Amino acid sequence: MQYRIDKRSGNKLSVLGLGCMRFPGMFGRADLNKTEEMIMRAVEKGVNYFDTAWMYPGSEETLGVILDRNNAREKIYIATKLPLILCKTASDFDKYFNQSLERLKTQTVDYYLMHSMTDAQQWAKLKSWGIEEWIHSKKKSGQIKQAGFSFHGSADEFLKILDDYGWECCLIQLNYSDENFQAGIRGLRAAAQKMPVMIMEPLLGGKLATGLPKGAVKIFKNAGASGRSTADLSPAGWALNWVWNHEEVTLLLSGMSNMEQLEENIRLADASAAGMLGETEKAVYSDVLKFIRRACKIGCTGCNYCMPCPKGVNIPGCFSSYNTMHSLGFVAGMQQFITSTGLTSETGSGPGLCVKCGKCESHCPQKIPIMKELATVRRRMEPWWIKLIGVCARAFFGTKRKK
Repeated sequence: MQYRIDKRSGNKLSVLGLGCMRFPGMFGRADLNKTEEMIMRAVEKGVNYFDTAWMYPGSEETLGVILDRNNAREKIYIATKLPLILCKTASDFDKYFNQSLERLKTQTVDYYLMHSMTDAQQWAKLKSWGIEEWIHSKKKSGQIKQAGFSFHGSADEFLKILDDYGWECCLIQLNYSDENFQAGIRGLRAAAQKMPVMIMEPLLGGKLATGLPKGAVKIFKNAGASGRSTADLSPAGWALNWVWNHEEVTLLLSGMSNMEQLEENIRLADASAAGMLGETEKAVYSDVLKFIRRACKIGCTGCNYCMPCPKGVNIPGCFSSYNTMHSLGFVAGMQQFITSTGLTSETGSGPGLCVKCGKCESHCPQKIPIMKELATVRRRMEPWWIKLIGVCARAFFGTKRKK
């Protein structure tokens, strides 16, 4: 197993982290025996970073039971998350944190993250509730070792949150399909100067492993047929190597749900290294992206010159999600859209907020008719049932959109 150093704590972290949202089994009831076999195999092979969350059904409980009965807690680092979407008052911080400790059967959390931050306004609200003092008290008591946040929003909002507190880690989405999506490469490089950066969705929810168009798969296969070290790489292998190639990345999370996936990812992690990709390999990714983007409808490059929007619309996120829907499927596109536009947040950043002021179009190098395209995205990706989901979610979680 390859390891990279957490520059804040000095911890030696495996480049492959086990994402605990997709344990074997369904509907929050993990197959305990299969999950135990997989977790202990991962520990045996040197995986030492396990990422879970209060919000993942059955995940914390399953991980806690397995680590406890195998006396393996001290062999790994646990990352879990505070469910911000459920927090209505400051008293909820302790409520959910203590529940996580109980579920995980531990007294300490090595990496405790604010779950799914979307914008600086959300962080400001948490600060008004005393979150900074709360984190400090937990760190002083030793219950939290490293404090950080996971992020779903625009790059500009990510940088605001990043610079406003002494964070010790962060978790962002990154993969080769769109390096400018959400925090993106810009956010990765900024954060890596200060803290370890963990990567989620390196396979875009599995789409880059098993959901690619046949033509894209063929490009990878033909590249492997030429020999070199890529001869036996699957599309998943290509995707993971792209992430590990970045020296700024501390580790990536893979939501493995069977032993076959685990063994492949361990093998890939063993051979990984920053700067491992040459110009030949990089050209392959470029060819694959060109093929995928044939189906894209909006020529947005994610340069962010249109940002910030006066009304808070995440313009690059809207366009990226729309393009993903056409290139990799409806589910992948909607997943990106929902996380990028803050469906359950107080303000949101979807295309429906556009007032057609035109400021964005005056800054767009590609001369995209942004206002027209946002209307198109809204018609396709904000149907009545998506709005209904948002209304129900905000009602359930106790949040209201500001007008």
